[in-house]
Amino acid sequence: MDAQQIQQLIEAALPDAEVEVTGSEGKFETTVVSDAFDGLGPVQRHQMVYRSVAEQIADGSLHALSIRPLTPEERNR
Repeated sequence: MDAQQIQQLIEAALPDAEVEVTGSEGKFETTVVSDAFDGLGPVQRHQMVYRSVAEQIADGSLHALSIRPLTPEERNR
């Protein structure tokens, strides 16, 4: 699994999101910017992103994903 594949999975789950993924060897970091996060707490935001890669985490192809979920307003601060 590579960064591009992870990005595609997240974008499929959150089509309005701007997604950036870095990393390799099963350990990745992502910044996800989406209006869908507006009004949600940190745990709910993380859960939204994790759902998009749950299968890959379960089968071991993705070992670690650090998530930075932001609304567009938060990103511009």
